[in-house]
Amino acid sequence: MTFPALETSTLLGIATYAAAAGLYLVVVPLALLFYIKARFHEMSSIGRLGLYGLVLVFFPGMLLLSPFLNFRPKRREV
Repeated sequence: MTFPALETSTLLGIATYAAAAGLYLVVVPLALLFYIKARFHEMSSIGRLGLYGLVLVFFPGMLLLSPFLNFRPKRREV
């Protein structure tokens, strides 16, 4: 059984949607998580508000990546 060949415009549309989904679900949330980790204690209130707005927008990607990332502080030696 052979499948019919897809047109170039169809393949381009599929590739565009796949790239947009990859950006929305993986790339931008990963960058936001690492930026929050690096700048959490030095942000102003306006910057924090804008950043948390972006977290709200990219929440599905954050939810997808959160089981694999651990940003808890390291254990202190007493």
